[in-house]
Amino acid sequence: MTRRDLLGAAVVAGPVLVAAEARAAERKRMAIVCTEWRPRSHAQHMGDRFLVGYPKDAAWRKPELDVVSVYVDQHPESDLSRIREKEFGFKIYPTIAETLRCGGSRLAVDAVLIIGEHGRYPRTEYGQVQYPRYQFFKQVSDVFRQDGKVTPVFNDKHLSWNWDWAAEMVGIARQLKIPFMAGSSLPHTWRMPALDIPDGAEVEEVLGVAEGGVDSYDFHALEMMQTLIERRQGGETGVAWVDAARGDAVWKRQDAGGWTDGGWGASLFEACLSRSQTLEQPRASQGFNHRYPTPAEIRTLVKAPVAYRYQHRDGVKATMLLMNGLVNDFTVAVKLKGRDKPLATLFYLPPLPNVQYSAMLMSRVEELFLSGKATLPIERTLLTTGLVAACVRSLHEGKRLDTSHLDVRYRAPKRSRYGEG
Repeated sequence: MTRRDLLGAAVVAGPVLVAAEARAAERKRMAIVCTEWRPRSHAQHMGDRFLVGYPKDAAWRKPELDVVSVYVDQHPESDLSRIREKEFGFKIYPTIAETLRCGGSRLAVDAVLIIGEHGRYPRTEYGQVQYPRYQFFKQVSDVFRQDGKVTPVFNDKHLSWNWDWAAEMVGIARQLKIPFMAGSSLPHTWRMPALDIPDGAEVEEVLGVAEGGVDSYDFHALEMMQTLIERRQGGETGVAWVDAARGDAVWKRQDAGGWTDGGWGASLFEACLSRSQTLEQPRASQGFNHRYPTPAEIRTLVKAPVAYRYQHRDGVKATMLLMNGLVNDFTVAVKLKGRDKPLATLFYLPPLPNVQYSAMLMSRVEELFLSGKATLPIERTLLTTGLVAACVRSLHEGKRLDTSHLDVRYRAPKRSRYGEG
């Protein structure tokens, strides 16, 4: 190659290098604030998506953001955060303020992902794990106040175990004009069959059947139900009261009959079990693999049933059932006015290791971070947060509770956008 060739190559390469540097400079920078980052934790399912990408539309998407700083509250023996730090080049800081400022004196990131799930934390008298989501958000918003600038924030799952704190978080976000979203992956996964409640439909009753525990999977189930019925005529109006039960009290309510007798719609319960893909077969040893269980068999299978009954302020009746031993999935059935047969669907959760439903949620989070616009109603998460707090208290005290404080009103987005993945 001659000197002239080298000069010519430099002339061509110059603009290309400048363009590449410009593109790199345009990439947004994000911080992750989490309780712990270990295998199969939410931080691993969510944080890893922004490091290595995730499946979307039959392709592997590499997010248009760079994780540059991380705060980790606890480091168990199986900690992955330090391994990720070495591999991907971000820095773990000792405080949330330093994380958002990347060790400097001013806000130095364009987005914040808060993951306050998993880890060893004390419980309340009602059995709620006191995850520090509120404390994390407060420290993030304090930086915003001090530095006179905000970024989009996503909070994993419900806002807090404490209703007043949850309401304060939403109030701060509104005051500071923070693009703020929260919630879990259930509203975003596939539904089998693909089903949504028509906008403006008149909903009479809804019932969800799920697996899992109190103060954890109950939130997933309540959010699953809410993401359907929030599309009803008049929009969401809030919840007037809750009444929770466990053990034999659940079976007594089921035996009572319909809603007015203290129970729930039998056709809704049957519809949910009929949509389940994991319905247990108590007589499998007799060669039966596809038999609907009898009431006695259901009671034998479910050792510790939990029921949350609650009524919305506009009269919509709702029941959430945790039926461990009977099902290992999430189904919901809705009774519409003027329609005898309920609508029912399964909220499908693909198995480990990929758990693509978390990728679907992170796709919406990436959209929030890139656009700076919230596309999910924070009121949905606020209401379901309040429902969990009220229902676990009702469960503990064994009585019906007024929930006039859950006066949460909102309209659902025109498109629910589930199953985008």
